[in-house]
Amino acid sequence: MSQTIGGVARAQDYVFRLRDSLLGAQMLCVAFGSLVLVPLLTGLDPNVALFTAGIGTLIFQVVTGGRVPVFLASSFAFIAPIIYGVAHWGVAATLGGLIAAGGVYIAIAALIAWRGVGFVTRLLPPVVTGPVIMVIGLVLAPVAINLATGLDSSGDNQLVARAPALFVAGVALATTLAVSLLGRGFFRLLPIIFGVAAGYLTSLAFGLVDFSSVRQAPWFAMPTFVAPAFNWQAIAFMLPVTIAPAIEHFGDIVAIRSVTGRDYLVDPGIHRTMLGDGLATGLAGALGGPPCTTYSEVTGAVTLTGATNPALMTWAALFAIAFSFVGKLGAFLAAIPTPVMGGIIVLLFGAIVVVGMNTLVESGEDLTTPRNLAIVGLILICGIGGLHLSAGRFELQGIALAGVLGVMLNLVLPGGSAQEKKNRDPQAHE
Repeated sequence: MSQTIGGVARAQDYVFRLRDSLLGAQMLCVAFGSLVLVPLLTGLDPNVALFTAGIGTLIFQVVTGGRVPVFLASSFAFIAPIIYGVAHWGVAATLGGLIAAGGVYIAIAALIAWRGVGFVTRLLPPVVTGPVIMVIGLVLAPVAINLATGLDSSGDNQLVARAPALFVAGVALATTLAVSLLGRGFFRLLPIIFGVAAGYLTSLAFGLVDFSSVRQAPWFAMPTFVAPAFNWQAIAFMLPVTIAPAIEHFGDIVAIRSVTGRDYLVDPGIHRTMLGDGLATGLAGALGGPPCTTYSEVTGAVTLTGATNPALMTWAALFAIAFSFVGKLGAFLAAIPTPVMGGIIVLLFGAIVVVGMNTLVESGEDLTTPRNLAIVGLILICGIGGLHLSAGRFELQGIALAGVLGVMLNLVLPGGSAQEKKNRDPQAHE
């Protein structure tokens, strides 16, 4: 009898592991397009980016005790700085600057550990983080629409004819919605994989899939690791760039907190999540990969599926490491036509916007007060509207500008939350 019970338990454990591995593969599938896009744009090796994303996520899991369901991969905030750095100082020196950027994260983590999480929450209350999270989704919205209509991410080149692209994107989106709303049991946790599969098959019917890269790719290939070099000019150029992604990191942790209902700012602590991000970024630079950041796409997938187990990200990391050595698997995923992912990320980026809205709603703040109205309104308009600020080689726009602007406004505008409460109810403070 005991042997039968043990056998059933082992079978159940096998089923659970198989389920978790599929869910982890789904998370990597969501992140894959953006993950490899950064190295393709900057001239780095996509296989190295896969490897460092996997190793970086595992490091993050170790540092945070496996408590936070986020996936770390290539950071878009560093695209322009990497391109500039490679052009002026070469790849190796630019990688040295990226290692220094990881050091900035570690220094910020140490500051938070010293001053406490209250220091960060005072700088970044919900009235700042909520609209910044919304900006993350809204700034990326044109990318989703471009891909869904057959353009590249910038909208400059038509990769697929508009009509078939919209049809493929519609099939992928409709399948994802149908599975998430109507699916039962385990299948309801895999809407994105079903959406990708349906979009891929539809693309095959339209003749949109090019398998030539898959045929030419070797089965096994070592990623092209690059050793860094240290140049003070490259380091000095890269350090200021790190401030904005650090703010974005905080926003992403707040976003996943809103999804799961667990306060990661306290347990394991924002200082540990920032430390994990910094170590991952430093290691990526040491191996020739782009800096790591917490991925909003994956947070959107967690929101959509409700699969909040951090172990899923460990599976995603292991798959990323495996794919970095298997040339044909990576080429097969890279051959997914852009409208397929475009149709799906329309929904995922929308989910990020909703998470930001929910952060504001749950805060209970009166958004019509002059102070809150100014902070939220300026963050959204300046972040989404395309405002571009530069001082020499330092540039701020989009998500980065929204984050820095939100922090500054929260610091300089009079009447914080306590003062606003007093203004609304003076008798409560008499």
